[in-house]
Amino acid sequence: MEVGLDWAAVLIAALAYLSALFAIAHWADRREAAGRSVIASPTVFALSLGVYCTTWTFYGSVGRAATLGIGFLPVYLGPTLLMLLAPLVLRKILRIAKVHRITSIADFLASRYGRSPLLGGLVALTATVGVTPYIALQLKAVAVSFDALTGGTGLGTATGPFLDHGFLIAAVMALFAIVFGARQIDAAEHHPGMVAAIALESLVKLIAFLAVGLFVVWGLHDGLDSLFGAAAARPDLARLMGSEPALGHAATPGLSGGGPWGAWVATTILSASAMLCLPRQFQVMVIESVDERHLSRAVWLFPLYLLLINLFVLPVALSGLLTFGARLDPDLFMVALPLKGGAGWLALLAFLGGLSAAAGMIVVETVALSTMLCNDLVVPILLRTRRRALARSADLAPLLLAVRRIAIVAILLFGYGYFRLAGSAYALVSIGLISFAAVAQFAPALIGGLYWRGATRRGAIGGVTAGTLVWAYTLLLPSFARSGWLPASFIADGPWGIAALRPYALFGLEGWDSLAHALFWTALANIGTYVGLSLFDRPGAAERAQAAAFVDIFQSAPGAVRPQGEQPPDWRSAASVGDLTRVVARFLGPQRAERAFAGADPDERAGPDRLRLAERLLAGAIGGASARVALASSVPAGAVETVELLRMLDETSDVIAHSRELERKTAELERATDALRAANERLTELDRLKDDFLSTVTHELRTPLTSIRALSEILHDDPDLEPDQRQEFLAVVIKESERLTRLINQVLDMAKIEAGALDWRIEPIDAGQTLAQAVAATEAVFLERGIALSVGIPDRLPLVRGDVDRVIQVVVNLLSNAAKFTPSGGRTRLDARLEGGSLRVTVTDSGPGVAAKDRDLVFDRFRQSGDTLTGKPAGTGLGLAIAKRIVEHLGGRIGLEDAPPGPLAESGKGAAFWFTLPVADGEQERRQPWIGGID
Repeated sequence: MEVGLDWAAVLIAALAYLSALFAIAHWADRREAAGRSVIASPTVFALSLGVYCTTWTFYGSVGRAATLGIGFLPVYLGPTLLMLLAPLVLRKILRIAKVHRITSIADFLASRYGRSPLLGGLVALTATVGVTPYIALQLKAVAVSFDALTGGTGLGTATGPFLDHGFLIAAVMALFAIVFGARQIDAAEHHPGMVAAIALESLVKLIAFLAVGLFVVWGLHDGLDSLFGAAAARPDLARLMGSEPALGHAATPGLSGGGPWGAWVATTILSASAMLCLPRQFQVMVIESVDERHLSRAVWLFPLYLLLINLFVLPVALSGLLTFGARLDPDLFMVALPLKGGAGWLALLAFLGGLSAAAGMIVVETVALSTMLCNDLVVPILLRTRRRALARSADLAPLLLAVRRIAIVAILLFGYGYFRLAGSAYALVSIGLISFAAVAQFAPALIGGLYWRGATRRGAIGGVTAGTLVWAYTLLLPSFARSGWLPASFIADGPWGIAALRPYALFGLEGWDSLAHALFWTALANIGTYVGLSLFDRPGAAERAQAAAFVDIFQSAPGAVRPQGEQPPDWRSAASVGDLTRVVARFLGPQRAERAFAGADPDERAGPDRLRLAERLLAGAIGGASARVALASSVPAGAVETVELLRMLDETSDVIAHSRELERKTAELERATDALRAANERLTELDRLKDDFLSTVTHELRTPLTSIRALSEILHDDPDLEPDQRQEFLAVVIKESERLTRLINQVLDMAKIEAGALDWRIEPIDAGQTLAQAVAATEAVFLERGIALSVGIPDRLPLVRGDVDRVIQVVVNLLSNAAKFTPSGGRTRLDARLEGGSLRVTVTDSGPGVAAKDRDLVFDRFRQSGDTLTGKPAGTGLGLAIAKRIVEHLGGRIGLEDAPPGPLAESGKGAAFWFTLPVADGEQERRQPWIGGID
C-alpha cells in the first residue's frame, strides 16, 4: 500500500466533518422551533433509515465479499423483504407507537404485555449487552481505517487506553448524542437535529462508496469487463463470481462451521429481524417518524439506497484481492485502493464515508439505548426502592436527563472497552452478526404481540429470556473464548469436556454454519417458550386491555365492552387533579403540568380522562410501564386500590384512540372545507372577470360598430357627398372593420386554445425571419403613434421549435401591447439572444410600467392593468393570455420584468415582456444566416 496521508490532516478533516454535522443538527433544531420542520419529509425519513448501513456496510461488506463473493447480499435482502411487508407490519407499529406515545422497543414490548416493567427492563438490558459489540465494531472500523489511511502513524499507535483515536471518536459521539439526543425529557418527542444529521450522513456515505467504486472500476482498471476478466483468470478469484462460496458449505467469516444455504438463510432472517428490532432502527423508523404516510416512499427508496450502496462491493473486493492478495485485511480495501492509485483525496473521502457510517450508528444507538435504560431499568428501580425520596422532589426532570446522559457515556465506554479487549479477534461482519442475533430475540414477542391476542406477559418474558440465554451460550461466550477470556477448549470440547454442550455443535447438531446453528437453537427456545407459556397462562385484565389495544389498533372501538361480572369502579375515591398535577410536575416540570391541567380544581376528582392524559404525558418521558407505577404512587394511601386505578386507566384506551381518529377526520374535513372555500372564492373571482369581460367585449364591439353604422348611414343618405369625404369615411369603415375582426379573432383563438382545438404546425423555424415578419406587421402602428421602434436581431440564429403563425401572433401581441402603453415620442425595442438551449425574445417599452400588484395577473384571461382613476386601455385583455398559452404550448416560458436602466426606461419606468422558445434538436451549434438583419 502507498504511503499514507498526514495523520494530523486526516484528524482535522474528521473533526471538521463532525463539526459540520453539529451545525446541520443545530440548524434543523432551529427550523423545528420556528415551525418549519426539516424532518417532515418522506425523503428525509427514507434517508434516515440508511443508519442501517454502518461500517459493516462500508468496510465489512467488501471483506465478506472477498471471502464469500455474493455472500454479502443477505444482510440487505432481509431489510428489503421487510419493506415489502411494511403495509402489514411497520404501518401497524407506527400507529401503535403514536397512539401510546412509545419511547423505545423496550417500552413497546412492555406496554403490549400489560405494561410490564420486568419485560421492559429485560429487553433494555439484553439490547445493551447485545449491541455493545456492534458499537465496538464502529470504533474498530474507524480506528483501523485511520491507521490504514495514515500508514499507522499518529494517535493510532498508542498502546494505552484512552490514548487512541477510537476513544476520541467515542468522546465526540457521546457529546453529539447528549447535545442533540438527550436534551429534552420527553423521549416520545422527535429529535430533528439528530435525524437531519443522520439523513445527511446517509448521503455522504453513499456518495463516498460510489466514488470509490467508480475509481476502482474505471480508474484502476479499464471497466468491469477488464476487472472481471482479470479475476476470472485466477481460479481462487473466479470462484467468488459464482454462487458456490455463498450458497455452498462456506463458513461465516470469523465464525465456524458450514452448511448448504445455512449462512445465507440465517443471515437473511437475522437482518430482517435486526431492521425491525435494533434499537437504532426502531428509533428512526418508529419514534422519529412524524407521519406514517412517509412509509409509502421509504418502501421503495430505502431498498433503492441499499442497491446503490452495494453496486461496487464485489468489484472493489476483486480489485483489492488482485492488488494486495492476502497481504491486507479486505475490510481496508475501500481506503487502500484509492491510496494505491495515488488518489489521496478519494481515500480521505472514503474515510469520511466510513466515519459517517460509524457516527450515525453510534449516535442513534446510544440515544435509543440510554432511553431504554433510563425508562425501563433505572426509573422502575427508583420508583420501587426510592419512592419516598422521589416523592419529596418537586422536579425530577434534571435527574432523568442526567441518567440518560450518564447512560450514553457508559454505553460508549463499554463499547470502547469491548473494542480494546475483544474487537481484534473478529472481522467486522462477525461482530455485527453477533449483535443481530441478540436483538432478534425480541422479534417473536414483537410480531406475536401485533396479531395474537392470546400472547401473555409471562410468555414474552420467558421467550426473550430463553432465547437470550441460548444466544449468549452459542455466540457471545464463544467470542470471549476466541478473545482469550475463556479457555479455547470451551469451543472445541465443551464446558467440563462435555461434547454435547459444545457451543457450535449443541446436542450433537454438527456440520452447520455457526450462525445458522445459533439461530436454530435460539428460535426453538424463544418461540417454544413464548407460545407454550402463553397457551397455558391466563392473562390479567391489564394484559387483555393492552392486547386488544395493540391487535385492534386500526379498529375504532369507542365503547369497550366490560367482561362479564366486572362492575364500573367507584370514582368517589379516585385520585384528585392535584395528585396528578404533582406527579406530572415531578417528572416533566411544573410548567408542563400546569398547562396540562389548567383551569381544573385541584381537589376535583381526576376521572378517567385526566388519568389517561397524565399517563400519556408520563409515558413520553419515562415509558408506559413506569408511568403506571408513578401514577399508582400518586394516589393517597387507601384512597383507591392499585388494581382499580389501573382499570380506570385501561377503560379509556379505546375512547382516546377513537377521539384521535375523530380529530384526524375533523382536521381532514377542515382542510377539505378550506379547499372548497378557496375554490368558491376562485369561482366568484372568475364570475366577476366574466362579467368584466362581457362588459369590455360589448363595449369594444359597440365602438367600431357604432362608427361603421354612422358612417354607412351618411354614405347611404347623401349620394352627393364629396369624393374626398367619401373616401375618408370608407377608410374609417375599413379600419373599424379590421379592428372588429381582430377582437372577434382573439375571442375565437382563446376559445380554441381552451378547447384544445387550435391547429398547430410545430417544426423547426427560422427565428430571424419570423421575428422580422412580426416587426413588419406592426411598423405602421408605431409610425402612426410617433413611437421609435428599434430591433436587435443577430445575423445568425439557430432554428427554433415553433409554429410560424403562432410565434408571429405572440410577437405582434407584445409589440401591439407596447405600442398601446408607450406615449407618443417614446421608444420600444425588440431584442433576441441565445440563452442556454433557448432563444429569448424581449420587447421593452418606455411606458408607465406595470404595478407590482398587477404583475401576477397580466397574463390571466380578461385582465388589464390600470385602475378606475386612470382608466384601462382599449382591448379585451386576451392578448397576453393568448401569448402565454401559445408560448407554453411550444415548450417555452413567458414573463415580465422592469425595463433595464437606460434610454428606454427613464426614472425607473417601462416594462420588458420576454418569452423563450427551445432551440430545435441538433441546432445548438448551428447558426442560420438571415439576410437583412436589423440593427
